[in-house]
Amino acid sequence: MTTEYHDNTEDDSNSFWSKEPRPVYFSGVSRFRRWLFPALTATFILVLIIALGASNTKTSNRLWSVEKSVSNLTESMSSAQQLAKDAAKDVHRLKFAVENNKDQLTSVSEALKQLSSLDSISRAVATLKCSLERLINNGSAVDGCCPLGWELSGTTCYLFSRTSLSWHEARDWCNGHESHLVILNTDEEWDFVNHHATGTFYWVGLTDERTGKWEWVNQTPYVMNRRRWKPGQPDSWTGHGLGQGDEDCAQLHSDGRLNDLHCSTRLRYICQRHSQHS
Repeated sequence: MTTEYHDNTEDDSNSFWSKEPRPVYFSGVSRFRRWLFPALTATFILVLIIALGASNTKTSNRLWSVEKSVSNLTESMSSAQQLAKDAAKDVHRLKFAVENNKDQLTSVSEALKQLSSLDSISRAVATLKCSLERLINNGSAVDGCCPLGWELSGTTCYLFSRTSLSWHEARDWCNGHESHLVILNTDEEWDFVNHHATGTFYWVGLTDERTGKWEWVNQTPYVMNRRRWKPGQPDSWTGHGLGQGDEDCAQLHSDGRLNDLHCSTRLRYICQRHSQHS
């Protein structure tokens, strides 16, 4: 019996080609790589958004600061403009005041000229008065005469002022009118002055301001005579409240006796000069 050989090649071939491929499985590393790029991209986008947000915040803050600075600058410029306007008004007022002062100064200058003329006229009248008195008395009874408003005693003229000045102002006024604050050396001079000065306070030409010792305005030393001073005077009182220094100037009290006072006190004053001869 013949044994037949069957070739199963076709079947094997079919089995080979019909074999299903093996499924492919990703490892853990492959999965990590698969999600890494999207995660990095998302993270980058998130960081970018945060950075842009922070940048916008800083920009907003800077813009607010700039706006505030501009607002302050605007207010400053407004204030400067107002100050400029006020300054312009002040300049205008000052200019107006200067113009007015010019007119006033001109008026004062004219008044001084008139006073100078009046002073010259007064001197001329005083001289004429002296001449008339000598003519009336045949040139023998009158030794001299005084300016208008002055009182004659012997050969001396006295002016008992009606205005009040400080001691220094009174001294300067007398010196400017060819006289000096009164100097009293004799009993006759004391009696004459007290007769005209009773009841009023007057400055006299006595002070201890220069050396600390009492002297007359012509720097003649004064010989202290207590009966001429009020009791307890001079006391050089410092509680007067009139500034520095004590009481360095002498005044004739209403009872005819002396008292020391602060030199800035304003009182009437007595000037003294020699009589005129024609």
